[in-house]
Amino acid sequence: MNTMRVEILHPKAAKLLKDLADLNLIAIHDTSKNGFASVLKKLRSKSKSAPTFDEITKEVELVRSKRYAK
Repeated sequence: MNTMRVEILHPKAAKLLKDLADLNLIAIHDTSKNGFASVLKKLRSKSKSAPTFDEITKEVELVRSKRYAK
């Protein structure tokens, strides 16, 4: 099985692909839902706890102080 990413430039091409899927010649998976949000969800699910607002603020201030100290 080969997997390809296809950009559809014309609506007729989308209809042709749907027809091929109806004939069970290809399978179409909508990947538009699997973007940044799903990656973020996976990363967050692996974390034991989310950082607090104060922890985020401290980290941002630390990075800023290092950046502007030069």
